[in-house]
Amino acid sequence: MVHSAYDSFQLLSDCPTKIDAVESYGSKLLLGCSDGSLKIYGPDPSGSDRSPPSDYLSQAQDLRREPYVLERNVAGFSRRPLISMEVLESRELLLSLSESIAFHRLPSLETNAVITKAKGANVYSWDDRRGFLCFARQKKVCIFRHDGGRGFVDMKEYGVPDVVKSMSWCGENICLGIRKEYMILNATNGALSEVFPSGRLAPPLVISLPSGELLLGKENIGVFVDQNGKLLHEGRVCWSEAPAQVVIQNPYGIALLPRYVEIRSLRDPYPLIQTVVLRNARHLCQSNNAVIVALENSVYGLFPVPVGAQIVQLTASGNFDEALALCKLLPPEDASLRAAKEGSIHIRYAHYLFDNGSYEEAMEHFLASQIDITYVLSLYPSIILPKTTLIPEPERLMDISLDASYLSRGSSGLSDDMEISPLPQLLESDENAALESKKMSHNTLMALIKFLQKKRYSVIEKATAEGTEEVVLDVVGDNFASYDSSRFKKSTKGRGNISIGSGAREMAAILDTALLQALLLTGQSSAVLELLKGLNYCDMKICEEILQKGNHYAALLELYKCNSMHREAFKLLYQLIEESKSNQSIAELTQQFKPESIIEYLKPLCGTDPMLVLECSMLVLESCPTQTIELYLSGNIPADLVNSYLKQHAPSMQAKYLELMLAMNENGISGNLQNEMVQIYLSEVLDWYADLSAQEQWDEKAYSSTRKKLLSALESISGYNPEALLKRLPPEALYEERAHLLGKMNQHELALSLYVHKLHVPELALAYCDRVYESVVHQPSVKSSGNIYLTLLQIYLNPRRTTKNFEKRITNIVSPLNTSIPKVLPGTSVKAKVGRANKKIASIEGAEDMRISQSSTDSSRSDGDVDESSEEGGSAIMLDEILDLLSRRWDRLNGAQALKLLPRETKLQNLLPFLGPLLRKSSEAYRNLSVIKSLRQSESLQVKDELYNQRKTVVKITGDSLCSLCNKKIGTSVFAVYPNGKTLVHFVCFRDSQSMKAVAKGSPLRRR
Repeated sequence: MVHSAYDSFQLLSDCPTKIDAVESYGSKLLLGCSDGSLKIYGPDPSGSDRSPPSDYLSQAQDLRREPYVLERNVAGFSRRPLISMEVLESRELLLSLSESIAFHRLPSLETNAVITKAKGANVYSWDDRRGFLCFARQKKVCIFRHDGGRGFVDMKEYGVPDVVKSMSWCGENICLGIRKEYMILNATNGALSEVFPSGRLAPPLVISLPSGELLLGKENIGVFVDQNGKLLHEGRVCWSEAPAQVVIQNPYGIALLPRYVEIRSLRDPYPLIQTVVLRNARHLCQSNNAVIVALENSVYGLFPVPVGAQIVQLTASGNFDEALALCKLLPPEDASLRAAKEGSIHIRYAHYLFDNGSYEEAMEHFLASQIDITYVLSLYPSIILPKTTLIPEPERLMDISLDASYLSRGSSGLSDDMEISPLPQLLESDENAALESKKMSHNTLMALIKFLQKKRYSVIEKATAEGTEEVVLDVVGDNFASYDSSRFKKSTKGRGNISIGSGAREMAAILDTALLQALLLTGQSSAVLELLKGLNYCDMKICEEILQKGNHYAALLELYKCNSMHREAFKLLYQLIEESKSNQSIAELTQQFKPESIIEYLKPLCGTDPMLVLECSMLVLESCPTQTIELYLSGNIPADLVNSYLKQHAPSMQAKYLELMLAMNENGISGNLQNEMVQIYLSEVLDWYADLSAQEQWDEKAYSSTRKKLLSALESISGYNPEALLKRLPPEALYEERAHLLGKMNQHELALSLYVHKLHVPELALAYCDRVYESVVHQPSVKSSGNIYLTLLQIYLNPRRTTKNFEKRITNIVSPLNTSIPKVLPGTSVKAKVGRANKKIASIEGAEDMRISQSSTDSSRSDGDVDESSEEGGSAIMLDEILDLLSRRWDRLNGAQALKLLPRETKLQNLLPFLGPLLRKSSEAYRNLSVIKSLRQSESLQVKDELYNQRKTVVKITGDSLCSLCNKKIGTSVFAVYPNGKTLVHFVCFRDSQSMKAVAKGSPLRRR
């Protein structure tokens, strides 16, 4: 016997006649005797143990645990001995089966109805919900329905294969236990379906369960089936012997066996709970609060032991599952008591499982008990916890008394720093060490990890909500002074130090710190990283020390990162990178750290702390320049800030940063940065030029990488200041750079003169003209983009003109007006010279309006220019370059103006490459325009012809012409005709019924 679920009490003894049937009605006992009488017993009124008046009404409906005496004897209640009887409480009727089935009213026992058709019935079943009665007589099953009054309505009658021994309603069907098998009878159509064979020795037994399912007996085994007879996979109830009767009283099944009454749990695996020895028991009946067992001449009551007492018994005997199941039967009004008992049972059960090596199951029960995390962690003394005010003595958490082993376990230390005081009276030192080893084994730690992970969500949620509430109070200003004085300074992410008096966050810190240690002890480094990357409340000091000792550098970096200790993280990273670079093998390093690691770390900080990013990136700028600069660019750090910081701390990387910045977003770099980049290039080129000039190895056509970048920048970007750059150029070198700058200043003649006369590279001059032409060809405001080619043509026609005063003219452009310039001729002022130079430039740029010949060009020169040309002598024009320009860019030149500029002695034979395609293009254009003109004229004629045809439309009205709307003759009335020219209507009809459309819709009508 596991525990006492029922107490046996003899209600009456020495009944004068043999008891054939027993039933209860309220606190009364109804006994059907063998002489056909009905004896009614009640509690002895002279009993000393009487209930108080307040409990009288409740106990009036229940059997009492006291001796019963005869109150009434109804002789001749039935002609023959009763087979069985049943009290129908909802209808206040007593159903009895004897020679037939009779119904009597309670408590008067007045006969209500007798079903004469049930004569010879041996078994019946009552469906109280619908008021249906079914009974078996010989090989037939009859169904009656109570009409609610004094009669029953005969519903159905079905034949069955054999005599029915047991039966019960199951929903709309009836389960029959016949001699050899169980069958399901459909009460609607009489269809029979087999379930399984019944036993050979014991008679069939059909028991209805409160859930609507059935328990069918096969020898000493009870089988569960549903309402359709299908087997349920919920195990089997194995009785000690084949039961004669079974009563279900949740959560137990009580079976009547030949020698005793057996009580089993209805929870799988249906264990034996209790046996009550009552020999020769004949009948078993269920009342409101007890189970009635009738012998031949006496009656016993099995009264349930209070659930609380059963729980205490089960817990003490170690049957924790049964105790927890019984807790659910406690009344709803005792919810707090129920929760307390369940919690205490879960704790004791968890300790029992923990001691027997079932660690995961133990943690499940700790979790169900809602016990404080610190109590469970006290079972792991090697796990260090933050020193807070939340850790109570473990014994205080127990609301039931534990044995000495539990108490000794609960009082174990909380950290390695604390001395674990052994209990000499309970454990020897070696046993304590063995226990310590077992508690820190892999399986125990894995179970702890699962426990903490399941608890973590709710704990972190509470901690986050508490932090949010505190921030709101800070903003509002409620109790700001007290809050500020009673907490530490938190990190920007809210995951740094824990506030004193912050219960939820202290608990979260304990949980996360313990979880991190457990993960490390089980070798789950990746899980540690995931924990630290998310929201966590790990104690900084403890975790830092543990991670440093274990050389878990990646996790340590994440710890620094989540606590916003970025400088410590960079210091550690730099140290690891330096150690990784060393040739010595370092066993402590579990992975190789590279400079890129710092860059990856800095990426999330670009938006929050750009100055820290710039400061720390200097550590890897030399080794990873490209990646570092890409970090600046991808992190959207202000370019001016980066440029100024690099200019101060890493000037050698300034140009590279600006280059990458320009390559990523040409429009995103400001004019100041563009100008600074060009200035950097120019400074490097000037240094290179000075070195080569000092060695007398300077070559104007030599190009270094920096000079190529300078030329490309001068050509592609426009944000720099050309005047400032032009002042820095040496007078006798870097002509190509000078030409680019002059071009930006729209001094095209001077730029082209440098290409032709200083560099002697006509290809560069032609490329320059192409760039200018293509830059303005799509601008409608510019009248003629081909003038640049005419400017180059004039330079070729006058190869030596102004070669001596290039420097003077450039100086006039870039210098202030008061700058002293050497005079070319006496009496010629600077102002006049500048005016003449600007005038000549303007005349060249407006070449499309010039209508002058070569002689008129010469005659328009100033006196100074005449003298200069006379000093040069009669030099030949650059004829080859002229012809090459005309032949390659004939489509971009104004042919008439070009011919006017050419000398008269130029041979037409040499101009064929220029005039040939020019004339062909002109002829083709003229021919195409003529064709287009003809097509336009033809199209105009076709439109006019169509117009004339439309105007010649004729509508003929005769005496037979009818209106399409009213079907009356048109006559001489005003009419309208539809666009098809055939449909005619009266104008009045059309106006009055515009919604009607005879032929087409939406077309305007023409009035005739």
